[in-house]
Amino acid sequence: MKQDQWDKLVRIIDGELMPEPPAGFIIDSPWLPGWYGIDIMQYFSSERLWLEANLHAEKSFPDVMFLPGFWSEYAMCTEPSAFGARMTWTANDLPHAEKILKDITEVDSVREPNPKSDGLLPFVIGRLRDCQPEINRAGHDIRFAVIRGPLNIASFLMGSTEFLTAMMMYPDHTHKLLEKITQFSVNWVQYQKEMFPSIEGILLLDDIVGFIGDEECRNFAVPYLKRIFASIDARVKFFHNDAHGLVCTPHLAGIGVNLFNFSFEHSLGEIRELAGPGVALLGNLPPRDVLAAGTPEEVFEQTRKMTGSIEDKRGIIWSVGGGMPPGVSTENIKAFLQGLKNA
Repeated sequence: MKQDQWDKLVRIIDGELMPEPPAGFIIDSPWLPGWYGIDIMQYFSSERLWLEANLHAEKSFPDVMFLPGFWSEYAMCTEPSAFGARMTWTANDLPHAEKILKDITEVDSVREPNPKSDGLLPFVIGRLRDCQPEINRAGHDIRFAVIRGPLNIASFLMGSTEFLTAMMMYPDHTHKLLEKITQFSVNWVQYQKEMFPSIEGILLLDDIVGFIGDEECRNFAVPYLKRIFASIDARVKFFHNDAHGLVCTPHLAGIGVNLFNFSFEHSLGEIRELAGPGVALLGNLPPRDVLAAGTPEEVFEQTRKMTGSIEDKRGIIWSVGGGMPPGVSTENIKAFLQGLKNA
């Protein structure tokens, strides 16, 4: 992210109304390889192609804030790999991490990883370190530490259904697992900051928070998320949950979140009312059915409709309700941007 983009992001979070509607997208491996014309395995295995794809996106759409920007990741395998999960890779599908827990009662066997040495984490750091000179020459800095949320990681370590069941049946064991994941997460965010002092933001992604009730959110999500967001002195605390978001939204300010990406199934108005004025919003055009599958004309019209859905446009970055999905074309992104200009 360039300095002027970062400054704009901070001003939006602080409630300043921009003279032109700001656009931003979360981009990573589901979208970038296909858009750039390479397969997913090439994107993960080649530092050069990973860098070129990210640079090409930045150069193609200079008016868009791509978040977190130059995301060094291996899809959902990044954090589970540090816990010892076996990973399966194919040429043009996202990799899959296998479970390491058959039952929550085995939680004592889970070892807290060392982010400096375990799994794919050294490769995440190594890619950024090796590519940092070219990233900087292009005018960008590494601005975000990125981490999957504790409930999300837990669901990969033991399965989503199994984890949600354990939350109800074995709360003490579940807390023990979340404590190990959270301490690892704090260490991982702090290590990213140590390696790249330009980091001033945290992006935390956890869709599993959208599958629990309010009591469970208060008990199993809020305290752990709050600790991770407090792990470094971050100016931007960015939370992504594009599953059901109405449960977690009232708790965002208390967690420390000041930027929220949520499901397109929730209106900007209802999220604004629940989150309060101190949380900026990133959304919320339907990502798959409109931005990916729609014609440029449909994207243009739906973008105009989106911007007209809320009167107070302070604290909003116009985007999709989630990350950039596979199959979004250059033409549709241009139509989105044109729709904003004609709003």
